[in-house]
Amino acid sequence: MKKDDESMFCALIRDNLESFIARTFATVNPGAEYLDNWHIDLIASKLEDVTAGKIKRLIINVPPRYLKSVCVSVAWPAWLLGNNPARRIMVASYSQILSLKHSLDTRLVMESDWYRALFEETRIVGDQNEKFKFVTTERGFRFATSVGGTATGEGGDFLIVDDAHNPLQAASDVQRQAALDWFDQTFMSRLNDKKNGAVVVVMQRLHVNDLTGHLLEKGGWEHLCLPIVSDGKLLHEEREGQAEIEQVKLDLGSYAFAAQYMQNPVAQEGGMVELEWFGRFDLEVDFSFNPSPQSSPQTGRGNNMDKIIQSWDTAIKAGKANDYSVCTTWKEAEDGYYLLDVLQKKMEYPALKKAVIRLADEFEPEVILVEDKASGQSLLQDLRRETKLPLIAINPTQDKASRFAAVTALIEAGKVFLPKRASWLGDYEAQMLGFPNSAHDDMVDSTSQFLNWVRNKKKYSPQMRRI
Repeated sequence: MKKDDESMFCALIRDNLESFIARTFATVNPGAEYLDNWHIDLIASKLEDVTAGKIKRLIINVPPRYLKSVCVSVAWPAWLLGNNPARRIMVASYSQILSLKHSLDTRLVMESDWYRALFEETRIVGDQNEKFKFVTTERGFRFATSVGGTATGEGGDFLIVDDAHNPLQAASDVQRQAALDWFDQTFMSRLNDKKNGAVVVVMQRLHVNDLTGHLLEKGGWEHLCLPIVSDGKLLHEEREGQAEIEQVKLDLGSYAFAAQYMQNPVAQEGGMVELEWFGRFDLEVDFSFNPSPQSSPQTGRGNNMDKIIQSWDTAIKAGKANDYSVCTTWKEAEDGYYLLDVLQKKMEYPALKKAVIRLADEFEPEVILVEDKASGQSLLQDLRRETKLPLIAINPTQDKASRFAAVTALIEAGKVFLPKRASWLGDYEAQMLGFPNSAHDDMVDSTSQFLNWVRNKKKYSPQMRRI
């Protein structure tokens, strides 16, 4: 590298945190491939704003293994001290071991040849170079502690909390509250300058009442939320594509995936239904079911009276602010109702109409329920004119919550069965358990439409009377 080029490169790393993060990654993960992505640029930009005093309180929520700790707990403290060796930084994680790892990684960077050449005025004092705290010649430092740990006598200009909760303990009200109390009563009191000091919390969501939820409820925090999928777009497809994400859903289950990967934890209590109320079945075994355009589900449970029924909840528009269109496909059997498939997608009207026809060809339903309002009205009119699909218009007379409340008894009675494994299962469970407080309720509406229809059908169907 020529001298001029080298000078420009050094200036770039000194002034640009994202470039510094990439160089840090190569130091702490030698041999590993650095996959640059827009979310790293965004995190770096927010941290630069904190450094400049534009943001005083910042929360970053991001899935695990997306370089949050390298960015916030390792690279940023080294960069802060490089540009101003008098800065005082305190970093906490839920465990002492994790805190130690991040501290050692930062020290490794600061003692590297490239860092020392880049920041000639930043040097660690030899006799104050410990694993949990190292001090510069300008009396700045990086101090590592754990959530619940002591910080007596220490104070910082920048306070960082990286994963305040142990994922295995986040469901415990006692342990979760202990972490919140420590943050409020101990860690926040360590800020040297209450007006100008900065606090950054970076974590994966684990519970509705975790540290992020606690702080957002208080207000006054800048919030950078990075779910693994947003409006159909993946956070970092080169790192984890759709197939890998679907596998994570299956491995973690609905609660953990909604929280840790979607940054949208669902309350495990207080909803209208409970997860334990749903029966379970093996989709492939019980119904010999393998969804594809060339196959239709084969009856593996029940008898010849079993029926396939589809229930459509259609959205008005397909924009970001609008809801999804949803189709739930059910098997109505003697012992209950089996959810075979869920389609959830934002679609303009032409694509919506094609989707109805395609799913009807795939599953061969005996009944297709469509809510007779908004886009559903046009859909019913067009499909009745152009096809022979078994359409039934549904005209709801109650609000969403009332319609769902009317069928919760069926669910609690164990009459509604969900598959043990399905790519859409986590999203479905999260929405059902979170209603009426979840961000979307389209799958709930589709489900309650179907269950109310079968409930009313049985209620008003003629009965044989014994004499």
